[in-house]
Formats: sequence, C-alpha cells, structure tokens
Amino acid sequence: MYRKGKLYFRYGTMGSAKTALLLTTAYNFEERGINYLCMKPVIDTREGDSVIKSRIGIERHCQWIYPETDIYRMVRKMYRENEKFIEWFLIDEAQFLSAAQIDQLSRIVDDFGANVICYGLRTDFQSNLFEGSRRLFEIADTIDEIKSTCNCGRKTIINARIDHQGNFVSEGAVVEIGGDDRYVAVCRKCWRNKHIEQSNRDILPFIFNDGEDD
Repeated sequence: MYRKGKLYFRYGTMGSAKTALLLTTAYNFEERGINYLCMKPVIDTREGDSVIKSRIGIERHCQWIYPETDIYRMVRKMYRENEKFIEWFLIDEAQFLSAAQIDQLSRIVDDFGANVICYGLRTDFQSNLFEGSRRLFEIADTIDEIKSTCNCGRKTIINARIDHQGNFVSEGAVVEIGGDDRYVAVCRKCWRNKHIEQSNRDILPFIFNDGEDD
C-alpha cells in the first residue's frame, strides 16, 4: 500500500510548550492505536536516560539519536525487524541534529511514507540559526511556529542566555544545556534594549573614573 508522508517542523522559543505538544501528540496517537516513536538527540540529557520530559511534568521514554547515528539506516532496520509499521516519528530538540540527519529524516518520509514531526528551537542565544533548524526550513513540507509572549506583550523570538545575576550573555559555546536558570525567551526589542542597558552600565564607571583623574 502506498503511503504519503510529510516532514513537519514545529518551532518556537524556550518555554513555548514544544515538548508538551509533542507528548500530547504521542498520547493522542496511543489512544487511537497509531504506531509512533519518540526520538531525541543524546546531547540533551537533563532528564536522564532516554526520556523526553515537559516542564509541566509529563514524560515519555524515547530513542536516543547520537551524533554519529544514521537515522535512515536505523529506521530501515526497525521496519525489517518489526511487523508493525511506525506511522509517525516525533523528534524533540531537532535543532541539535546535523543537516545530514535532517536529510535522513526526509528520506524516511519519501521512501517509507512515514510522517516525521520535528520540534525545536529556531535560533541559538546569539540569534543565529541552528544547523538542524536551518536544514528543516530549507526542506520541510510544513513549517509551523509555536508562539509565546514576552513580558512586554510582544511575540518571543530570542532565546537569551543569562548569567546568575540575570544579565544577558553574548559569548560562549553555541550549545549549553539549561532551563529557566540559564535562558529566558524575549522579543527582539527587549533583547536589544537589555544589551544596550548592560553596555551603558559597563561604560559609566569608566566615564566617572576618567573625570576624577582630570
């Protein structure tokens, strides 16, 4: 029987309930008897061994995806060894996948007719696209934004990294796993204004010191 699948990308900032949406989708599939598989890059190990967990407390076991994993070959092997056809693959934290792995997911859609939904962030703390997200924007069949609201009322766009004092961090490794203690989702204007505020605060002591020296 011919199956026609799709590659979906559902993205949003941190705290936009992406993982909760994935887990709710998995629950609905289970209730309807639809075969599915949850997967997640191994880089995010905050919740322990092979677990996807939402901030609201719900969780579900998943299949790890390692940096060297060929997802297409792994799924092809699953199909050969399992009589049940997996209709849906639900991928959490898809931004951490490589471009090659996103291409492998697209092959699963095209060759086997399965559906793949990737949930993830669009950009890093410096507002640059993640590799996996970039490739999804390039080849996904359907792209949906999961919107959330900044404290000012505008739509969140930036996943700002913060230090222990709540200051926005501008430098550092692209990947640094953390929750509310390390990141806050804000709109572009608030992100810019916070950086300006911090820059002015750093400059003022030098101005006053220069005046005293005169």
